[in-house]
Amino acid sequence: MGRLRPGITLAQARARLAPVFDTWVAGTATTDPERKHLPQFLLQDGEAGVDRLRRSYSQPLYILLAMVGLILAIACANIANLLLGRSEARRREMAVRLSIGAGRWRVIRQLLTESILRALLGGGAGILVALWGIWFLTNLLFAGSVPLPLRPELNLSVLAATLLLTLVTGVLFGLAPALQAARVDPMPVLKESSSGGPRSGARLRFGLGRMLVISQLAICLLLLVGANLFMRTLINLHSLDVGFEREKLLVFKVNARQAGHRDPEILSFYSDLKTHLAAIPGVVNVAMANSPLIGAGAWGWPVVPLGQQRPEHAPTGHGSGFSRSATRVLGVAPGFFSTMRIPLLAGRAFDERDRSDTLPVAIVNEAWVKVNLDGRNPVGQSVISFGLHAKPQQAEIVGLARNARYDDLTGDFPAIVYMPLEQNAGLPVDEMTFFLRTAGNPLAYAGAVREIVHRADVRIPVAALSTQTAQIERETIPEVLFARLCTAFAMLSLAIACVGLYGTTSYAVTRRTTEIGIRMALGARPKAVVWMVLRDALMLAIVGLAIGLPMALGASKVIDSLLFGVKPGDPWSVVSALTILLSAALAAAYLPAWKASKTDPMVALRYQ
Repeated sequence: MGRLRPGITLAQARARLAPVFDTWVAGTATTDPERKHLPQFLLQDGEAGVDRLRRSYSQPLYILLAMVGLILAIACANIANLLLGRSEARRREMAVRLSIGAGRWRVIRQLLTESILRALLGGGAGILVALWGIWFLTNLLFAGSVPLPLRPELNLSVLAATLLLTLVTGVLFGLAPALQAARVDPMPVLKESSSGGPRSGARLRFGLGRMLVISQLAICLLLLVGANLFMRTLINLHSLDVGFEREKLLVFKVNARQAGHRDPEILSFYSDLKTHLAAIPGVVNVAMANSPLIGAGAWGWPVVPLGQQRPEHAPTGHGSGFSRSATRVLGVAPGFFSTMRIPLLAGRAFDERDRSDTLPVAIVNEAWVKVNLDGRNPVGQSVISFGLHAKPQQAEIVGLARNARYDDLTGDFPAIVYMPLEQNAGLPVDEMTFFLRTAGNPLAYAGAVREIVHRADVRIPVAALSTQTAQIERETIPEVLFARLCTAFAMLSLAIACVGLYGTTSYAVTRRTTEIGIRMALGARPKAVVWMVLRDALMLAIVGLAIGLPMALGASKVIDSLLFGVKPGDPWSVVSALTILLSAALAAAYLPAWKASKTDPMVALRYQ
């Protein structure tokens, strides 16, 4: 952050700073992929605040906004379809109005007024539902989790947007029926019977009503494919291999530095606290490290094999902003690997021999070996660690650990070097994280933990006390929220589309009552009548799916960056969406088909 000098505009500052930044950042790239993806210089006005939330949530929110818009389009098409059926029943009324002098634009205005009135009534009811729905959704989506720093609520801007959208919606779903009604030729209609004849049935069969149903099904398929992709992402995140056993693990942090403890006594204080925590009945193991494994950033600096030079622009310090290939460094105490249940593939774990007056040692993971030693056995080799302070330190690798997560849940496993806390290899030890492996529910030991820390030093609070499972779930809150909302929207669109298909099929059956009666009088079996109706609905569904499938495959590429462990156009997600939509379409059409099969021929032949 910086304050501009008087008389200097934002554009002038950008023009002067950008070349300096571009020159510097170009020198940080050491490989071709890094040169192709250099950071871009961005200078923004600070009055809007830090835009981390906007950068984190803008793309998901835009996608959710698009999904809501598609659901609104499905609802408009559905209501327009129902109004088209209603306009068929009002053809004689419109013909009479036109024959006695009403203009076509007056008829259109009347029907649009009715549509807008329906939309306003629906919008008003929607606001009442929203007052309860905001509370319900917030509790449903964030139950048991730390909520996002957003407080959804109704305000004047939301109400104004709702009113405008309601008016536009009323025009949209009322326009097609109004135009159709205004095109009525009065004389032929007045001569028709009230049943409307086959001409009206053919228009319904091949006209705009069926196109609206097809469009609903196509949009619904797009939403279902997206929801399936996000659900696959959610499943993959829940089943993610973190490299250690997350169950029955209590995690918390203490900061003795803030209470006045200083080096080297602070490490002795933490070690004594670890011993007392291990004595709690039901605690299986206790470990401590200078940073949590998940959700709090990571310490990192260059750690390279002996003989290699330090990378000139390698990241140092604590944070989540360094590249995938950078080395993470974690200071741990003896018992860490057994407590976290991270298997050692070679060598030994840290123990009481690794003190400040002994030869410095380190344990590396598989990812570090792959990057630095091309997969060769690291045990016995030496590394150079360029810590945050003091001179570079040489250490001997005594163990090879299985890959585990540190800082980030997604992407490849990071390269990690574990170092003993007692050897003080430039590791910050102000704040310490403790991991308690318990026999039962970890939270049941929270009271005992607080009591022991309080007895050790009343000035030190227990911070961020939680289970390891809860910490990991907290990191996936945006993905969980997004998957649940997308699934809810997809199910809503499916329900609306099925209502539209049911209404269209039911109206078509009503128009064909006489035809169905004749077929049954001539010996048609009820199963044949059911299949005849289902076949028509199935053809609509197939056409809708054929249109929606390319749309869904293309749209899935837009959300590629939000997926984890699944690719756009995933066959399982597509097939699942197709199956769900076809099954729902057949289920929606079955009730009208079943009613058609129960038609009494004598009643049907007298139907007008």
